[in-house]
Amino acid sequence: MAAAGELRHDRAMASRFALIAAPLLLALTAAKPAPRPAAPPPPPPDRVDVLLTTELGPITVELDGKHAPVSTANFLRYVDQKRFDGIVFYRVMRLPWGTPPNGLIQAGTRGDPRRALPPIAHEPTSQTGILHTAGTLSMARNAPGTAAGDFSILLSDLTGLDADPASANPELQAGFAAFGHVVAGMDTVRRIYDAPLSATLGQGVMKGQMLEKPVRILTARRLPPRPPTPPVPTPPVPTPPSSVP
Repeated sequence: MAAAGELRHDRAMASRFALIAAPLLLALTAAKPAPRPAAPPPPPPDRVDVLLTTELGPITVELDGKHAPVSTANFLRYVDQKRFDGIVFYRVMRLPWGTPPNGLIQAGTRGDPRRALPPIAHEPTSQTGILHTAGTLSMARNAPGTAAGDFSILLSDLTGLDADPASANPELQAGFAAFGHVVAGMDTVRRIYDAPLSATLGQGVMKGQMLEKPVRILTARRLPPRPPTPPVPTPPVPTPPSSVP
């Protein structure tokens, strides 16, 4: 009984302390100056190359910051914070029509809270003008506005991933967000595409599309800017022969 009484006493004391401390805590909190809003991040470069060094070889992608600034800036945050170091290509979608290779490969953080950043706004192809052709880099997502740290690389033209504003289906209206393309290393992309798949891993539409042995991205790094392409020289205009009287 004494122990029970002491427990009730301790609880009562704790309650009174909470009542006394709450106004003090509120006063201390209110006394702090309001934090300054964070400065918006600088816009990404119009064009920036990123080297993905994988277990099966290098892949160099060019990001289109001019036309897809939101998706490009998001990808660069993962690169610059080294959140892509150690992630894997885990999915290969092989479409049963067309000429192989026909489909895509997919990599990313897969929602890992140690790596994932907040989701970004959706950038439809109807806004950016970047279409889903072979070699395109595209954001993976669930609903529009949920894309974060997963992306795909296409091995064929997949126009069905482009936005269709005329569609009555909201999903088809939105499409997926393309934001760059492979400039070197499509042979590596093909090696990943050809890797063995598991017959049992994956759920729903992804069942049978998961790699038996995921391919690791060892590092993801920005590359120095490429020198500008020199202008094509204009051929001289031939002078007509002078007439002889």
